[in-house]
Amino acid sequence: MAAHKNGSLIHIINRASVLFKNGSYRKRILFTSLKPVQCQRRTVSSIGDRNTNLTPHLSSNLAGWSYKELYELSVKDSETFWGSIAKERLTWIKPFDQVRDCEITSGKINWFLGGQLNVSVNCLDVHVAKHPDRVALVWERDEPGTEVKVTYRELLETTCRLANTLKRHGVNKGDRVAIYMPVSPIAVAAMLACARIGAVHTVVFAGFSSEALAGRIQDAQCKAVITCNQGVRGGRFIDLKPTVDAAVKNCPTVQHVFVAQRTTNPTPMGKLDIPLEEAMASESAQCAPEPMGSEEMLFMLHTSGSTGKPKGIVHTQAGYLLYAALTHQYVFDYHPGDVFGCVADIGWVTGHSYVVYGPLCNGATTVLFESTPVYPDPGRYWETVQRLGINQFYGAPTAIRLLLKYEESWVKKYDRSSLKTLGSVGEPINHEAWEWFYNVVGDGRCPLVDTWWQTETGGVCIAPRPAEEGAEIVPAMAMRPFFGIQPVLMEEKGKPISGNDVSGALCIGQPWPGMARTIFGDHKRFVDAYFKPYPGHYFTGDGAYRSKEGYYQITGRMDDVINISGHRLGTAEIEDALDEHPAVPETAVIGISHDIKGEVPFAFVVLKQDPSLNHTAVIKELRGLVATKIAKYAVPDHFLVVKRLPKTRSGKIMRRILRKVAMEQTGDLGDVSTLDDPSVVTEIIKAHAQYKSLISQNK
Repeated sequence: MAAHKNGSLIHIINRASVLFKNGSYRKRILFTSLKPVQCQRRTVSSIGDRNTNLTPHLSSNLAGWSYKELYELSVKDSETFWGSIAKERLTWIKPFDQVRDCEITSGKINWFLGGQLNVSVNCLDVHVAKHPDRVALVWERDEPGTEVKVTYRELLETTCRLANTLKRHGVNKGDRVAIYMPVSPIAVAAMLACARIGAVHTVVFAGFSSEALAGRIQDAQCKAVITCNQGVRGGRFIDLKPTVDAAVKNCPTVQHVFVAQRTTNPTPMGKLDIPLEEAMASESAQCAPEPMGSEEMLFMLHTSGSTGKPKGIVHTQAGYLLYAALTHQYVFDYHPGDVFGCVADIGWVTGHSYVVYGPLCNGATTVLFESTPVYPDPGRYWETVQRLGINQFYGAPTAIRLLLKYEESWVKKYDRSSLKTLGSVGEPINHEAWEWFYNVVGDGRCPLVDTWWQTETGGVCIAPRPAEEGAEIVPAMAMRPFFGIQPVLMEEKGKPISGNDVSGALCIGQPWPGMARTIFGDHKRFVDAYFKPYPGHYFTGDGAYRSKEGYYQITGRMDDVINISGHRLGTAEIEDALDEHPAVPETAVIGISHDIKGEVPFAFVVLKQDPSLNHTAVIKELRGLVATKIAKYAVPDHFLVVKRLPKTRSGKIMRRILRKVAMEQTGDLGDVSTLDDPSVVTEIIKAHAQYKSLISQNK
């Protein structure tokens, strides 16, 4: 089916659009034809593989420098490095007069002081001035073949109308706005509208329960909420407005709820509710951007913490935008004309940095993926790559492990020749998934960048690219630090570990522009969590291994480290060994208490759907695999075969639930509303009960 074009963004989430002229509007049938996105199909894709020097240049002052030279400058003279780039890469309302003022021990982080800019101007206006009809967004809607393409001019106009709507209803600079919406152009416009008027957005994944949403609204003290009547995913309608209604009952700070229409299904409207499209229809398509200081808040994004209470991680204006844009360009080898396909939800930091801010700051065409990897069939990703001509594909290992369970024909039936870079995000990727992604999806010709970063880091910190000319990529390793990132491995007593072929707590030795500035309303918690454990360093919470060659491999969260008879072992390391078995597409390992050993590993194993598989034999082989790959002490005491693992809609495995099942603490599983399918919990509890019964019978 042909692609479609909208006359205005305001109603592209419905079946009709609204055309605006002099304050009046009329409806028309949506989606006339649009010329396809022009994309360059290249197979050479590694930064530095074309030239010894890094190209395109970071700045005129750094032209002709190699990756090694640039990296050394970035850590030895960060002010010269970042200052020269920020002056040229960002459009400033008022130039900055100080590059940095940081004292990492106290969590004091300031970049580009004295400067003023507007993020929406850098993401929209500067590109509209040069190429207004370039496609900014390709909305890959739930039904394949119904994509909607939105130009930079259209996105700017819609952003301004939405910004003016917020202002008319009392949302001002510094106010917080919650966005609870599915992946869509109107959601992107909502983020950019907040940025334009200086409001702070907090995007909440449109899958969280009303209780979880209310907690985030309360923490941020939001003045308004922007939502949709429904979401559409995997062929199903998902009610969003009722969830918001239930949440705002307990949120007295909320004065207005703006409701967009994703579907034509009606939704009850209350006294706080404002139909978003109708309100935008009477607003101007121009909105003067608010000058924002470099260190004023851009957004907050809540992430889980060890206490169970989500942390409102704060990112500010200039440093975050610059870092997101640079990492987008150089890690993924983005060039003008490319179609960048990150399939993350905007409710997560990956969606912020590599669906919205990074790509749009670079003037890219970025894909908004509304559907699932298996709707309507397991070929959905690759059919989308063919139809949209995607050049960079960035997804999660969880989705890759899901897809490798199916026949390779689901991949190979589609033309993937447009791909030039593959990317992995969210967790360490295991070897089997890496090899399948690289060889089957990428035909062995596309560099696969396994990226490590966090909500707190703002953008990619360790990845195989950029690198020197001809630099190798080692499977399942993040490998090389990005500019300005100085990894340090620490021992338990807080001393740096020197040399290679060593493991320790992963820290970063100095500030960089993209890092978080605080936890909203609780700077002490920010310092205690990230800077107090290893004074003078940012503590990532992850463990890492530095190879003999000096490359970095993430071994998993430090709180996912099991202490078995005094031996510290990351669960990710055990999972990686188990996942190498050809019959095992996916595993999750957690630690449970043991009277003698302290802790022992408990493995939840998903097997391929093959009636001929002998489960007992496979588990025996898995035991031998772990013993061979790691050590005998690392072999899990328990193996439970399950049909699937509990995952959030973003693909994150909920190990908290697995741990409670394994410890027989199922009376209080906590909030399971974020799971893609909560019924999986019942399946696992039943399988565990049968497992325990079998053990009892064999005693």
